[in-house]
Amino acid sequence: MEGGSGMRGTGTWRRGARTAGALGAAVAAAAAVLAPATAAADSPEREPGGGPPLSVDGGAWPSGHVQGAALDEEKGHMYFSFTDTVVKTDLDGRVIGTVTGLTGHLGDLDFNDRDGRVYGSLEYKAAEAFYIAIFDGDRITRPGMDAEDDRVLTTVHLDEVVEDYTADMDGDGVFDGNVADTADHRYGSSGIDGVAFGPEFGRGGGREVLTVAYGVYSHPGRADNDHQVLLQYDTSSWRRYERPLDQDAPHTSGPPRVGGKYFVYTGNTTYGVQNLEYDARTGDWFMAVYEGVKPHFPNYSLFVVDGSRPPVRGTVRGQEDDEQGLLLPLRRDGMLHGESGVRGWETGGQYGLVSLDDGRFYVVERGRRTGDGVTLETGVAHLNRWTAGTPDPFTPLGG
Repeated sequence: MEGGSGMRGTGTWRRGARTAGALGAAVAAAAAVLAPATAAADSPEREPGGGPPLSVDGGAWPSGHVQGAALDEEKGHMYFSFTDTVVKTDLDGRVIGTVTGLTGHLGDLDFNDRDGRVYGSLEYKAAEAFYIAIFDGDRITRPGMDAEDDRVLTTVHLDEVVEDYTADMDGDGVFDGNVADTADHRYGSSGIDGVAFGPEFGRGGGREVLTVAYGVYSHPGRADNDHQVLLQYDTSSWRRYERPLDQDAPHTSGPPRVGGKYFVYTGNTTYGVQNLEYDARTGDWFMAVYEGVKPHFPNYSLFVVDGSRPPVRGTVRGQEDDEQGLLLPLRRDGMLHGESGVRGWETGGQYGLVSLDDGRFYVVERGRRTGDGVTLETGVAHLNRWTAGTPDPFTPLGG
């Protein structure tokens, strides 16, 4: 999948030939070109009567493709993840700052209202290290800031993810590494991607926790990779685990155990949950994915966990042993695939999905520009209304 095997975990831990300084200079140069044009443009169109803009432009960058977005409504800031670069804009699309220098894979983002910081999934597969990256948005004040040197970022290591990713499932004594065509990787785990804050499953309206979704390799020859795997963590005491990012010396500071581990039966997808989002209006969890390829599944691109129904203990299908786990149900609407019983939709959201908790969502559209021999990746968040209609449940607003 484009942006999947081509980007995930391709960088080594060390900075290598493409230095953070060089990338930061390139991003700063791109921002310098972009900012005057953006500042001179009219403010983006808004719904009648005011409200949020109908679109927020994340700019064009010499980076990987856009992976996710997060919104700080109170301060009027949007954050975009471009795989190795974070872009902070105002809601008119003016660039406020960028963070560069990441050699791993930065995925989905979410904003934590409780501490005012941005959380994202960060992978270093070569080092078998998986982190939650925590960005202090108030410190992101200019283009080209460095992830290590400018003290804008801390990281927390997730042992549970490492254990499943590195599992030697065929028992041959060899871990096969970052490849899909193998029996290794428990549940087909390729690491992590989707992240979102919301209540503990089965306890709507309770304390907010961080939910982290596994990436899952596309492998049609396996039967043990047909679930989305979601971990929940209480981050209220995470500051004791946080460490600055040091890409030359990976740390393993993180919570000793996961708060909860859950399974959602959807059929195998290509790199699992790309974007995870909690919607307070419905109490549901939205999982946008790259479509799978198994012919006996519907291979939808959006699945929604029904937040009104608690998890139940049951069999995690397809495992070699009779494994029991906490199973989460999908919503009862959407398109029903009779053979598998899976429900879902065909729509966007894989490149960014942000709920406004009132029936509206920003859905990020990926694009690409090429000029003077340089390819720039773009990301624009478009405001949509959730209708639950099929096949596409999102209706664009204002156009």
